[in-house]
Amino acid sequence: MTINVKNIPISDVTCATCQACCCSLEVMLLSDTGVPDRHVYVDEHGKETMLRFEDGWCSALDRDTLLCSIYENRPWVCRIFEMGSTECIEERQDKM
Repeated sequence: MTINVKNIPISDVTCATCQACCCSLEVMLLSDTGVPDRHVYVDEHGKETMLRFEDGWCSALDRDTLLCSIYENRPWVCRIFEMGSTECIEERQDKM
């Protein structure tokens, strides 16, 4: 399934309308939040990141709802990524 970002005005960005722009970013696992092993990628140097599928989207993203399927156990980086922040808006604009 391919995810397309709708052309929603920046002023209307909410996690409900964003369509998961941040879910295609590389997410390093810096602390233990309980991310299930099936969503963890370990490279040849032992660095752990969230597993992403070939299309670049996070493996924990529910493709039907565009919500995180492990929200209660999401990585620290995901917890601090603020809706509507400069980083959020930049990622959104890159995907439009």
